[in-house]
Amino acid sequence: MIRYQNLDQTKGFSQLKELAIPSVVEHFTKENLESQSIRAGADLTFNYAGKGINQALLSALQALADEQQVIDKYELLLSGEMMNTGEKRKVLHHLTRAQQAGEVLFHNENLRHFYQQQQKRFSDFANKVHTGEILGSTGKKITTVVQVGIGGSDLGPRALYLALQNLYLSKLEAKFISNVDPDDAAIIIDSCDLERTLFILVSKSGTTQETLANRNFVLEAAAKQQILNFIPNKHMVCVTSQTSPLAKDDSYLVSFFIDDFIGGRYSSTSAVGGVVLSLAFGSDVFDELLEGAADADAHARHRDIAQNAALMDALIGLYERNIKGYPSTAILPYSQALSRFPAHLQQLDMESNGKSVNRDAQLISYSTGPTIFGEPGTNGQHSFYQLLHQGTDIIPLQFIGFSRSQCAVDYDFEGSTSQTKLNANLAAQISAFVLGKSEPSNLNKNFAGGRPASLLYAPQLSARTLGALLAHYENKVMFQGFLWNLNSFDQEGVQLGKVLANEILSNKADATIMHLFGLLEG
Repeated sequence: MIRYQNLDQTKGFSQLKELAIPSVVEHFTKENLESQSIRAGADLTFNYAGKGINQALLSALQALADEQQVIDKYELLLSGEMMNTGEKRKVLHHLTRAQQAGEVLFHNENLRHFYQQQQKRFSDFANKVHTGEILGSTGKKITTVVQVGIGGSDLGPRALYLALQNLYLSKLEAKFISNVDPDDAAIIIDSCDLERTLFILVSKSGTTQETLANRNFVLEAAAKQQILNFIPNKHMVCVTSQTSPLAKDDSYLVSFFIDDFIGGRYSSTSAVGGVVLSLAFGSDVFDELLEGAADADAHARHRDIAQNAALMDALIGLYERNIKGYPSTAILPYSQALSRFPAHLQQLDMESNGKSVNRDAQLISYSTGPTIFGEPGTNGQHSFYQLLHQGTDIIPLQFIGFSRSQCAVDYDFEGSTSQTKLNANLAAQISAFVLGKSEPSNLNKNFAGGRPASLLYAPQLSARTLGALLAHYENKVMFQGFLWNLNSFDQEGVQLGKVLANEILSNKADATIMHLFGLLEG
């Protein structure tokens, strides 16, 4: 029988609080560097030797995971159980890549068929655009695709596109418009040849204010250009639900469908990410990403935390949040290709587990999701690492690194290549954060160390590795939600500002604050 209980009601949490906290410095040994590694899916590995985890703590974390039945709850989710208690919905983002895994994870074959069907539809569409079978309305071949969406319709797909553009030959250049700030749309549209551009309108409801405003921006810009025989809507593709206003408008070139069982921040492996990535790189590249995600999903089913990287990562994160009291986590990819990945993880984690009530909407009395931030190394080293090294708050660190670069272009300088320098900086930072440096005669140069750090690494950032990396974090967030007894799949905190903004715009609410801040035009 599945039990849902708050973290502070568990025996496992009481046991964790009674344990002595191991020294991060003392446990950062060669033996642990070799033994505290877990395959995370595809060719991705998770190493937690810099986290200060001993055998007693591992046993307690395993006991907590078992008591909270996190794997049983994962299996329930995979079987199509209603897990989004706030919206009374199933949670099916894993299903978008299940067919890549070589085994049937789900019992609901109708929904399985729906996602397979949509993937085939947008794969075929992308191929026709690439071959010139589908042209723009004036007969010119499409060379650019622009995704118009916000939140999960932008952050994940944009991060994945940027992560892959160095390694794979682009069939179409992809660009993104997300913000309702008119400068965002204006700059992108001015950079496009509209006759050779496809716009992807992404909105599950078909009513997202920012997306519709930016669609109108495109229409107005096209009208201003007065292009002969140009039909704007025939340059627009919709990714939406089957019942939305966008889907019901047959003036658009084509619509691909998503449903309410996949939240925006979990939608990158659905049509939300699949359409733009298939158009940009080809459907075979998107298939490789799905294969990597499916492999990570399969690894996440292990009950033994020593074989389950996502669950181990989740448990260590809970330990750092609820036992050590650390309020933040930094995501530090040593890969410029992952420049927007921390922003995606920020939404994934903070929108999912930034909750103060449990899955039954009852107040809880313990800390939940941390603040997430990050930037690529080595840029971050010259920015916020000062605080990470010597600030008054200890911030757990999650490094991401790769043995090889993507572009295969590199040069020696002062005895080593740039990639070697990059990875030397990565290794040095982990060592410096964990071990520190003692300078008792000059505290300005003293580094206390003991700053916990983990590492996710692979030979190269490929589509398959990226899929595993994406799924690792999705599953980590899901597991932490189970441990904290949260509903990680709704986002009521996003809605209030939208409602108030619409009331101000429709003159149903007092706009005094806009007047005071000088925010009204004119």
